[in-house]
Amino acid sequence: MFGKVLSSAVLGIDAYTVEVEAHLENTTPAAFFTVGLPEGAVKESKERVLAAMKNSGFRIPSKRITINLAPADIRKEGAAFDLPIAVAILCGLRHVDTHFLDKIILIGELSLDGELRPVKGVLPICINAKKHDINGIIVPPENQKEASFVPGLKIAPVATLKEVVEILNGKKAIQVVKNQDHFNLTTNKYPVDFSDVKGQENVKRAMEVAAAGSHNILLIGPPGSGKTMLAKRLPTILPGMTMEEALETTKIHSVAGLNNSKIGVITIRPFRSPHHTISDVGLIGGGTVPKPGEVSLSHNGVLFLDELPEFKKNVLEVLRQPLENRDVTISRARLTLTYPATFMLVAAMNPCPCGYYTDPRNECTCNDGMIQKYLSRISGPLLDRIDIHVDVPAVPFEELTNKVAGEKSESIQPRIQKARAIQTIRFKGKQIHSNASMEKTDIRKYCKIDKKGEALLKTAMDKLGLSARAYDRILKVSRTIADMEKSESIASQHLSEAIQYRSLDRSGWMG
Repeated sequence: MFGKVLSSAVLGIDAYTVEVEAHLENTTPAAFFTVGLPEGAVKESKERVLAAMKNSGFRIPSKRITINLAPADIRKEGAAFDLPIAVAILCGLRHVDTHFLDKIILIGELSLDGELRPVKGVLPICINAKKHDINGIIVPPENQKEASFVPGLKIAPVATLKEVVEILNGKKAIQVVKNQDHFNLTTNKYPVDFSDVKGQENVKRAMEVAAAGSHNILLIGPPGSGKTMLAKRLPTILPGMTMEEALETTKIHSVAGLNNSKIGVITIRPFRSPHHTISDVGLIGGGTVPKPGEVSLSHNGVLFLDELPEFKKNVLEVLRQPLENRDVTISRARLTLTYPATFMLVAAMNPCPCGYYTDPRNECTCNDGMIQKYLSRISGPLLDRIDIHVDVPAVPFEELTNKVAGEKSESIQPRIQKARAIQTIRFKGKQIHSNASMEKTDIRKYCKIDKKGEALLKTAMDKLGLSARAYDRILKVSRTIADMEKSESIASQHLSEAIQYRSLDRSGWMG
């Protein structure tokens, strides 16, 4: 006796079709085998599937059952195969009509009483089904919202194994969910706003410039100066998510099991803030069964590293490649996976171990050697990838008690949007989309300065002791400032402002 159904599994952030085959034969004693490189959760499906079938009213005769998950040379992981395994067995027992099982995908974890539980990776599975002209997909009810954002695919949320069998046998009508072809704009609201921040107008301006050019930014200041508060509000002024960005971001979060089943698709830009004890695998991704790390979970959003010097050095160094290439490649003996990682890095740090080196109201207790050792935890190559360094001073009491609210995020965001639109036109046909991603050739082409600007930049580098690596960063940032003012050329005032955003390159910092 033989039964076969279609299911799907996720590899990286993309899915592929899996054929679930069941072979049943009369032997004593009864046995149950799963082949096709199953991981732990798939191997354990035997007990869940048999219990769910019995509690759903199906009698399981004493037989040798062999389940094959094809293609057999790719490891299968997760509990989404419970439902297709159960249905394949019921097909072999002739409990299920098989005339259209080759046109639908079955996914779902089974509880012991036969109920369907939600699974990870539903969005990429649905996208793969649509790509291969599969008519529909049966999913657990909690996954229906996420699945409904794939147009042209019939989504049937089903609650129990018994109900699935009744639908396949034509005894119950399929309740198809309507596809969602637009965002629910009520979900595009952030719980925080830039108007919450008191004072820090210079820092807010630096954050606005960083957002306009997608520049990485480092905030340096004493404890309590508002670095974390400012970083959490950066996504609120970034341009709104496009449908393409939303679907790609949702795919990553769905694979990681972090997607909200009530919303379905992510409509606000991610903000990830890992603790400084995180491992390099946790930050970049990987593991025995590779999973996306924090850099991929912050794709199309913001990755915030608070207390930057406290992160392990090897953890910070692995950031260099994704900051440069905008993706993460994880290589294993059997496979190589690539996860997207286009994010803005926002880092925060104290200027010294005690935190008060730059604070005029508190005395610093650190000597020069301690400060130098503390700052040297951040390598030069990593700093090379951070365009803006800005001092965040402590907020005076008068500004803290000021009743006047600051500028709202909704009034800042249109300015960011206009600056990004200029860059989109400028880099049309290229692989880059913002000023921060410009290479040497792009800088020479788009960041030309006049004699007056050259003299200003030379004076700044001589007088302030700016390092050679600051040169290109200043030109990139000044190009963004010019874009914000809709200026085709980079003027002296644009360079002057960009020079102010290189705190750690000045004499007295980092040697």
